[in-house]
Amino acid sequence: MSLDMTTLLAIIAMAVVTYITRIAGLFVADRLVLTGRAKAAFDAIPPAVLVSVIAPTALTTGWAEAIAAAITAVVAFRLPLLATIAAGVVSVVVLRNLI
Repeated sequence: MSLDMTTLLAIIAMAVVTYITRIAGLFVADRLVLTGRAKAAFDAIPPAVLVSVIAPTALTTGWAEAIAAAITAVVAFRLPLLATIAAGVVSVVVLRNLI
């Protein structure tokens, strides 16, 4: 297998651009003054990312994962994000051992 130099440079350039867009969010987000709907939208980003990770697993695997996803969704209304993740992990481990 051989790797063309143009292909390697394209891969490196894409990686650099991807990294820059991710790190730019840290610098730009601190300078934004958010109120109202914009603040609500930014506050909804972490739970939206969590759901986008959990939903495919809950819908394509067994009952333990589906029930754990439901438990995680209920906990998400009452607890902060880190506690929600911990509850989801614990519930899926326990349910996998029980079911």
